[in-house]
Amino acid sequence: MTLLARLASDVQLMFRRPPRQQYGAICYRVKKKSGDVEVLLMTSRDTGRWVIPKGWPMNGKCAHEVAAQEALEEAGVRGSAEAETLGSYTYPKVLRDGVQVICKVQVYALEVTELAKNFKEKGERTIEWVSCDEAASRVREPELRNLFLAFKREMTDRLSVKPAKQIPAE
Repeated sequence: MTLLARLASDVQLMFRRPPRQQYGAICYRVKKKSGDVEVLLMTSRDTGRWVIPKGWPMNGKCAHEVAAQEALEEAGVRGSAEAETLGSYTYPKVLRDGVQVICKVQVYALEVTELAKNFKEKGERTIEWVSCDEAASRVREPELRNLFLAFKREMTDRLSVKPAKQIPAE
């Protein structure tokens, strides 16, 4: 590597920003009759691509609480968000001023217990409940696709674990 190329590389690294942090939720429900797991997908407001609810950090809220708040505001779902992350993915976001930044989204599982009739972004997005496989096929980000597939495996394991049989006392 020439001295000029090394200097150019160093200058480029100096001005590169770390990814912007966001928090998101894979919102899910288990169908009572079939036991099938469905996840929520929604369209983004700007490009119409399939995404999960996500947003910027909020003062005084833990990451999983932010994910739950965004799920309510963007998709009208309430539930219990797990405190442990499922993983993360990155995507390019164009800000209002036209600047493109890389965002890193920490993702949390949120079991949906209630659908709100009215919510902040109602009518601004299309919302659909789909299988994990269908969600993986619709999203553009490969890392998010992998999170859906890993979540499917985790839920299959969780739902297949049956309570231990009670051994009668003698």
